[in-house]
Amino acid sequence: MPKIATPSLASHRDWRRNQLIEAAAAIALESGGAAITVSAVAARAGLSRTSVYEYFCSSSDVVSHVLIGELERYQSFLDIAISSVDSLEAKLEAWVRASLAYITTGDHLLAKGLGALGNNPDLISIFRRKHHELLRPLASVFQQMGVRDIERSLQITQFIVDLAVKKIEELKESSVESENPQSIEAEISFAIEILHASLPVLKNR
Repeated sequence: MPKIATPSLASHRDWRRNQLIEAAAAIALESGGAAITVSAVAARAGLSRTSVYEYFCSSSDVVSHVLIGELERYQSFLDIAISSVDSLEAKLEAWVRASLAYITTGDHLLAKGLGALGNNPDLISIFRRKHHELLRPLASVFQQMGVRDIERSLQITQFIVDLAVKKIEELKESSVESENPQSIEAEISFAIEILHASLPVLKNR
């Protein structure tokens, strides 16, 4: 009988499940989401395929749990950033800055890699639901600001962030970042300036 490393069966199962999810996440970061298979996760965790099936019914099930966990961490990161400031303008800036900071650290690569598995309807559904949850605090801020068309404002904000993300990724892939550490911060500040400049228009639409 295998030795149980935690004091109870329930906590052992939680520990083992987390171990498998971490193994799958590591595989995704190294080789992409498509590389996550039951066999690969089992090998990475040092377990048998049968052991993995005790916790997950398929490779897709493993990927779904990894994706949910990563997006929940992202959500928590954004929530903490927004709750740390008081004014509505500061909350808006904090959301954008936190989103781009998350990108800058490379933490988004896991969700991005898993999101590339676009032929999986379950993952598409998870992405849509979680993405909506990521934007929910921002929608609340816009509502309190008196913005009329909240949906369009969210789309514009996302567009600004996406453009900044593209530029930041280009900087990180080049030598610019090492030569000028302030270059990424400049992109973040520029994105925030554009959003602030857009607020009067958003409020009047």
